[in-house]
Amino acid sequence: METTTLSFIGNLGAGELIILSILFIPAVFWIWALIDLLTSKFSNSIEKLIWLIAIIFIPVLGAILYLMIGRRQKRRDSPL
Repeated sequence: METTTLSFIGNLGAGELIILSILFIPAVFWIWALIDLLTSKFSNSIEKLIWLIAIIFIPVLGAILYLMIGRRQKRRDSPL
């Protein structure tokens, strides 16, 4: 009896792919939020520090909240 595997992804089964996607997708959001925060300018440095603490200590929820709410708090420089 043959088992069904996906040979084009290193012989991973469906269960392994689901587990990898559950771990990979939140990690992508966390890295995206962290990079966006660190490269952004805020009018108040305390807000940036609070978001940094939230992203680091509450990884998935902090990153999602930052991407939804915190990005609106960034300083917008008007083009000349």
